[in-house]
Amino acid sequence: MRISEIVKELNLTVLTGGDFVDREINGGYVSDMLSDVLANSKKGNIWITLQTHLNVISVASVKELSGIIIVKRRKPEEDSLKKAQDEKIIIMSTDEDAFHIVGRLYELGVGKNDEDI
Repeated sequence: MRISEIVKELNLTVLTGGDFVDREINGGYVSDMLSDVLANSKKGNIWITLQTHLNVISVASVKELSGIIIVKRRKPEEDSLKKAQDEKIIIMSTDEDAFHIVGRLYELGVGKNDEDI
């Protein structure tokens, strides 16, 4: 599945990386603990979190994640958005909470054939 499909289906707002929404995702990971994401997410996953600080971008870059969905109306600060753009990290936002976003991603087929989400 491509990120552009997820953006459309979940009515997400793309904050950075709009040029890269054709990226494929191979699963997902939901966590607000950066150490957990570093240890357990997989390259190509989409990450669902409420964290918005600069270190989130670093983790996504190191793990080569396909993108980040920030939940619950939270918005990253400008320095985080700039770093994400520089690192070619797609950040999307939603008013929904993580529980509902993960459920909707699962309904779309993300994670049904793996244990990542």
